[in-house]
Amino acid sequence: PASCPSGRSRLLFRAYDGLGSIRSFEIQRRYSKIDTGPKIQGGVRNCPLGSTSHSNCRGASVVPSAVTGAEETAMQIIPGSVYPLGPSAYHSEDGSVAGVNFAVASAHAKNVQLVLFDVQGEELSTLNLFFNEEEGVWHGAVPDLPQKDILYGVKVSGDGGWETPFRWDSQRVLLDPWAPYVVGRSRFGMRDDFERFVSPDGSRFLGTYCLEEDDFDWGDDYDRPNIPENDLIIMELAVRSFTASPTSGLDEEKRGTFAGVAEKVDHLVDLGINAVELLPVFEYDELEFQRHKNPRDHMTNIWGYSHLSFLAPMSRFGSQTSDNRAADSIAAAREFKEMVKTLHSRSIEVIVDVVYNHTAESDDADPYLLSWRGIDALEYYQQIPGGHPALVNLSGCGNTVNVNGRRGKELVIESLVRWVEEYHVDGFRFDLASCLCRDSHGNAMDDPPLIREIAKHPVLSKVKLIAEPWDLGMYQVGSFPAHGKWSEWNGKYRDDVRKFIKGDEGMKPALATRLSGSEDLYGSSGRKPYNSINFVIAHDGFTLADLVSYNEKHNDANGENNMDGTNDNFSWNCGVEGPAHNQLHIQDLRYKQMKNIHVALMMSQGTPMILSGDEYGQTRHGNNNWYGHDNDMTQFDWNQLKENEGWYRFYKSLIHFRRTCPLLGKTDFLTGNCITWHEDRWHDPDSKFLAFTLHDRDQEYVGDVYCAFNAHPFEVTVHLPHPGDGRRWCRVVDTNLPSPRDYVEGGNGGVDQTYKIQSHSSIILISKGDA
Repeated sequence: PASCPSGRSRLLFRAYDGLGSIRSFEIQRRYSKIDTGPKIQGGVRNCPLGSTSHSNCRGASVVPSAVTGAEETAMQIIPGSVYPLGPSAYHSEDGSVAGVNFAVASAHAKNVQLVLFDVQGEELSTLNLFFNEEEGVWHGAVPDLPQKDILYGVKVSGDGGWETPFRWDSQRVLLDPWAPYVVGRSRFGMRDDFERFVSPDGSRFLGTYCLEEDDFDWGDDYDRPNIPENDLIIMELAVRSFTASPTSGLDEEKRGTFAGVAEKVDHLVDLGINAVELLPVFEYDELEFQRHKNPRDHMTNIWGYSHLSFLAPMSRFGSQTSDNRAADSIAAAREFKEMVKTLHSRSIEVIVDVVYNHTAESDDADPYLLSWRGIDALEYYQQIPGGHPALVNLSGCGNTVNVNGRRGKELVIESLVRWVEEYHVDGFRFDLASCLCRDSHGNAMDDPPLIREIAKHPVLSKVKLIAEPWDLGMYQVGSFPAHGKWSEWNGKYRDDVRKFIKGDEGMKPALATRLSGSEDLYGSSGRKPYNSINFVIAHDGFTLADLVSYNEKHNDANGENNMDGTNDNFSWNCGVEGPAHNQLHIQDLRYKQMKNIHVALMMSQGTPMILSGDEYGQTRHGNNNWYGHDNDMTQFDWNQLKENEGWYRFYKSLIHFRRTCPLLGKTDFLTGNCITWHEDRWHDPDSKFLAFTLHDRDQEYVGDVYCAFNAHPFEVTVHLPHPGDGRRWCRVVDTNLPSPRDYVEGGNGGVDQTYKIQSHSSIILISKGDA
């Protein structure tokens, strides 16, 4: 307990010698804030292997440390349980809680030491764990250890140097991959004494636990939204950037946090989306680029695609800071739950972007030894076999996780289940998911075990599963091993829509296919239109405003001579690169193009995804790889919602139209009975006009919906199809018109049967009956 006095202690450690007897070791050691209480003699009741003699376990010992002592305290380590991995409550023979059990998987290590710390990160003691050779697990129970307010790590040693697949460092305290919470520096982007930063080795991160934590109160009337996939409208959102700006109006401690997202739920509801896809929220080191002098040492990682834990929420996305680092980390986890609860109460689902393809530990050229690599690199990472094994790098980040190996797969499954059952998330977007389709040497697998198990899992098969279906060596859009369940980020949708809207030749058939739900990609595998996650803008790449303002990326601020970020942007600056001050015709054209893209997205069958910030026209000044800038370039500017209220009105109104129109978001691919294409120039590459009518055959709406896109630099006059007996066409959208005429709720009073669609414009009409 935190109330216990600190002091120097004379500790008595007891360890099994592996031969069935107990040996005692007395050492002088500082032991702060722990009351060990009465000692437990023996007892390995929790061992699931059913062997109280632990015949498969090698003996443990105590590692003495040169620390002076004072008052006497005694504690012991006993074999405890091989499972579960990580920290768990240790029980005495009568079933009462009597300490904490630790279990760490490392089949190739020769010794694993448990290192305990107080809540401020001061070392308390080091104990050698027992080894179960059959399971490849190091384990031990510490009787009377508190059920919370303890930090811990492990030191791992083994045979061989870098000529082997392993990267042992017996002096480095490593993070347990199964630690439920992680403790690091206290405030986002601000170093402190706790992390004990040393260049180039980096910072210290420790695990913690709360085994007596009360169940979170989700509320008596709480229920998950359970939104059908075909009804989803997803917004991609970075927790840090969303509310970090003072313009958020939040108290400073809440800016850039889970609590900050919850505070802004009214904006999300007003916008009309019903799911947020959060950029990574697992623990990561936002200062990883600042470990040593390099071209990126000015950057702070705000995206988080560099995990150092798969189980723990990002502690610095919490708002609580105190002297008790363990309590702060657990408070951050509770704030994540509060955020989910708040979003769910407003019928907004939470999808989490997960990065199981690589970790923050980098490669041999720039190693950052934090956890998996120092514990058992061969088990956790894909490696190229040979005299000097090298890490497979299909992520572009230095390493690739061996998720189809025993421990890697086990950890990923446990992570996903924990985030569903403990944190109530509604789904996952898997970053570089093609990396998860490879074996331990990086070879592509036809039926990767992890992907199959997730799709068939009794818990995971019931949530949204979204793959980013590519890595540095594979592009699996439309061919990801879906098992009838997985959806995909549709990169072909993004490219085809961008190309048509900016006026590329020969794109009309491709746009029609994408607007129809990409049956060419998903029809043959038994999937549905909603398995296509349609997006034109995402965190990777230009914002919507920049897509129509820049022909080239401008990433000089990233420190890599503009070499990073994609060059395949399919963007058009409308005549001027960058800001077009005092050039109203350029500004108007860009505004129209932004509206055209939004119309295409909302009128497409499939699941639309938008990016936070586009609702007010956020610019990053042409930077299409903005992961490392925690400043005005990236932070959501809440003042702009008012300053750009005309655009915001159009943007959210079209989302509302999408949600209320049953002819969109269909559960099956369109047939000839559902749609009519008003085209006879499909194979003319010069034709940049496309029009169609969605038919209300079931009379479930106010009538048919007509939509047309004109990507020509000249107007096109169209003769509208017959709206139906006793009906007329009414204009909902004309992107050529200024706000508020560009969007008319419910449609205007009616239009002529001949309509002039202006250059670089699109329209939406609805068929209405006479009053």
